[in-house]
Amino acid sequence: MTLEQRIAAAHAFWLDDQAGNEQMQAVFLIAQQKKFRPKSVVGLDEDRKSRHLATIVNLPDAVAGRALIAYHLVEQRPMMGAFLDALGIAHDNGLINEENVAPDATKIKPAVDAIAAQYPAEDVSLYLNTLFCQDPETWKALADVPERHE
Repeated sequence: MTLEQRIAAAHAFWLDDQAGNEQMQAVFLIAQQKKFRPKSVVGLDEDRKSRHLATIVNLPDAVAGRALIAYHLVEQRPMMGAFLDALGIAHDNGLINEENVAPDATKIKPAVDAIAAQYPAEDVSLYLNTLFCQDPETWKALADVPERHE
């Protein structure tokens, strides 16, 4: 991830009202890394907490996962929607409507090509990697997509 993406993801993370447990985990991690008291971290504004969180290299999986999801929901909905449209998967502004939806493997490459032509390579790569890491069984067709590895 670029530093800009990391900061945007961290900012979205702190604004996510469903990330309470992960946010507390991040507070303690920042406090430990920066030699702050947890209460001091809680009192920081979102921008400062975001910058601190963005500089931590090895985040716990729960925190990193929640930050990536929040980032995509806040910053990348148009790309998410375009990808799902290209796959023919019903969605509501980038969120899949149904449970257990699996993409047609033959549509993956054309869908990736469609978003790669419209969006920056680092955003496409991050999105595809996030999908793959969050649910490797459903998104297994992304394993060998070159745009995922850029």
